[in-house]
Amino acid sequence: MRAIICGSDQIGSNIAAYLSKENHDITVVDTNNDNLMQINNALDVNTIVGFPSDPDTLKRAGADECDLIIAVTDKDEINMVACQISHSLFGVPKKIARIRNQNYLDPAWSNLFSRAHMPIDVIISPEQIISEDIYQRLSIPGTTTAISLSDEKVHLVGVICMEDCPVLHTPLEQLNKLFSNLSFSIVSIIRKTKTIIPDETEMLEEGDEVYIIVDTNHLRRIMAAFGHLEKEARKIIISGGGNIGISLIRKLQQNISGLQVKVIEHDNAHAQYLSEQLSNIIILNGDTLDRAIMEEAAVSSAEAYIALMNDDKNNILGSLLAKQYGCERVVTLVNNNVYFPLVGPLGIDTMISPKSIIVSNIMQHVRRGRIISIHSIHGGKTEVIEIEISESSQIANKVVKDLDLPNNVVISAIIRKDTVIIPKKNDKILPQDHLIILSPREKAREMEELLSVHVDLL
Repeated sequence: MRAIICGSDQIGSNIAAYLSKENHDITVVDTNNDNLMQINNALDVNTIVGFPSDPDTLKRAGADECDLIIAVTDKDEINMVACQISHSLFGVPKKIARIRNQNYLDPAWSNLFSRAHMPIDVIISPEQIISEDIYQRLSIPGTTTAISLSDEKVHLVGVICMEDCPVLHTPLEQLNKLFSNLSFSIVSIIRKTKTIIPDETEMLEEGDEVYIIVDTNHLRRIMAAFGHLEKEARKIIISGGGNIGISLIRKLQQNISGLQVKVIEHDNAHAQYLSEQLSNIIILNGDTLDRAIMEEAAVSSAEAYIALMNDDKNNILGSLLAKQYGCERVVTLVNNNVYFPLVGPLGIDTMISPKSIIVSNIMQHVRRGRIISIHSIHGGKTEVIEIEISESSQIANKVVKDLDLPNNVVISAIIRKDTVIIPKKNDKILPQDHLIILSPREKAREMEELLSVHVDLL
């Protein structure tokens, strides 16, 4: 596959890294020569210095022989024009654009992106994607990760084993017997910096981050079994009133009754803007790291503190202060994945990786075949893939134990119509089954070959 990526920031470079490792012909286009030099030094890709929506630049990048363009610059208008030119002048088959301005996405203007006007095949709205991810985690209290799969029939959740966790030091085989009436499986354990794919003899230790695949009907009981009986947060403080914060507030207001939201925003003009755009919330103009502002926000009685500022360190420090002042749960947006191993040791309940979420969302639109969705966990190191099995799939009608799976790849659930099956060795995979697969990122190519699904155009 030949692809052009417009934009060399974190999102563009991560997509380039992902696709280049799978031996695709990738060209990254941007005006930022420094970013392009870093990409050139780190990846086996081509780079072109130039304006991403300039026809001459796109031609130099090979748009006339390109299969896919992914426009993810920080300017919506450049992304839209790059896709339009790619379609009108070069006939690029598939076009994906990142669009942040919510006004462009207003349903009143939905015809804008029709094939007759501005033919963009897939629109990625980071604010909507990230706010939905945060909302999912808040809706299942006590989780570090919460991913809804197969039309909400099954969930993948991450939980931290605290010192009072009832199932500590219990072999997983015994755990399965204790809760034999529940459909669940522990599919991965993060112990300090080590990832463990557990067998039946493995026992959970204090501080482990445990990833569980579970029938949604049994989710609350499994959370209780792991000692997480937290109630859904209604008293919420949000630090940072940017587009993600606004999108999250609107989603919370639509779905949670009795909601009390306070926003801490350091910029006075933007605080005024928020007061005009949002209703039924309290806006505090000040610095999250100022104890007086935290006390004015009543952080000690808050049930959730969500740090959405543009600075990782401030988000982390603000979250730690909120915890210290008595807030029950903190959710922290962090762009640099190097901080992710600190989730447990620092006491931060949940870290959100915007680039991992956005890259995963884009990748599920890049792949061909019957992939339903792709999600990243472990700071982007592991993929959660939902795929529908076709009649012609290599693994259709095979028994699980006969599959030659790559190391550390786990088929964690089979969804057959409305039934969730936690697979055993003798279970057969049938056509039209949906599989939930956990795979290390570097094993994705092997999995696609096994499943007869290749990274290509839909």
